Amino acid sequence: MNKVYPDAKTALADIVKDGQTIAVGGFGLCGIPEALIAALRDTGAKELTAISNNAGVDGFGLGQLLTTRQIKKMISSYVGENKEFERQYLAGELELEFTPQGTLAEKLRAGGAGIPAFFTKTGVGTIVAEGKEVREFDGHQYVMERALVSDVSLVNAWKADKAGNLVYRKTARNFNPNVAMAGKITVAEVEMLVEIGEIDPDEVHTPGIFVQRIVVNAHPEKRIEQRTVRPSK
Repeated sequence: MNKVYPDAKTALADIVKDGQTIAVGGFGLCGIPEALIAALRDTGAKELTAISNNAGVDGFGLGQLLTTRQIKKMISSYVGENKEFERQYLAGELELEFTPQGTLAEKLRAGGAGIPAFFTKTGVGTIVAEGKEVREFDGHQYVMERALVSDVSLVNAWKADKAGNLVYRKTARNFNPNVAMAGKITVAEVEMLVEIGEIDPDEVHTPGIFVQRIVVNAHPEKRIEQRTVRPSK
């Protein structure tokens, strides 16, 4: 099975449709699949539910799809860097399922592992638990959370082999592995592609069984979300 596609547009052309649930890896702007997000925007697909740790920033990352009004609902844990997100949400134009960060990560991991739901202490007694089952275990209250599975997952990795085994670097390892597991179809954008056997099995973070398509983006922009420097002396 040839998993390597010539570009992001080709990789998404026959799998993205209106109304789908799309999971996108990354942490802030670190480790986001830049080329795949741009290609998703260019498909023109509408009424999307986007699962992501955050919504990018205005004009970059998933923020591009908010500008084009392609996202109807966000399932996120942090949305504080995007003014257009704020405007659409407060105007009632965008649905938001606000989810604690650890719970969001576990929802994706559980979905990829075939676990339909789990119980967690996080959110008990708060608005997070409204409408959900709460059960007592060993004298403590836990809220039931449903797992997440996406129609398409878009992830970013530093290195892949042609079988789709992925290696992430540093902060890019946050959320990308769980997003990759949770997708019915997972497309990986990678900086480096090597032959099968060139990655030590002990170095693999996401096994190739979770990855159906690969595109190479050797020189992503890697924009910095919040640049903080020391004042010059």
